[in-house]
Amino acid sequence: MKMRLTEIGVVTAVFAVIAGSVALAVASPAVALVAVVAIALCGVGAWWFVHNRFRAWGYLERAEDLEVRRGVMVQRLSVVPYGRMQFVEITTGPVERLFGLATVKLHTAAAASDARIPGLDPVEAARLRDRLAALGEAKAAGL
Repeated sequence: MKMRLTEIGVVTAVFAVIAGSVALAVASPAVALVAVVAIALCGVGAWWFVHNRFRAWGYLERAEDLEVRRGVMVQRLSVVPYGRMQFVEITTGPVERLFGLATVKLHTAAAASDARIPGLDPVEAARLRDRLAALGEAKAAGL
């Protein structure tokens, strides 16, 4: 969550400076103030959404499958059987690396499968990947 909130803060500040400068050059200081306040309110709205989105993500390792839930407005629950997993990967983008985070992605034969678990500590991501890979092999061998 810290990563996304930092992104929102940086983007909001950049847009506020640009909008304030343009409004000040073209119009009056009052218009510039209104533009900066409007962008700040958009930043607060984005902060609220990201905060709730962060709280909506979750996963549960069960005996036969992995349950992944997400969504703020439209809540989604994905249940991925261990035996259907083809491979599990860990991805980290440049911003994620800066904040020490990783994302675990689950790939199945179904094209619509989009189970991923973002925002994990790299050690936890590696543990989860290894566990899911081992369970996937064990369950697939039993088919």
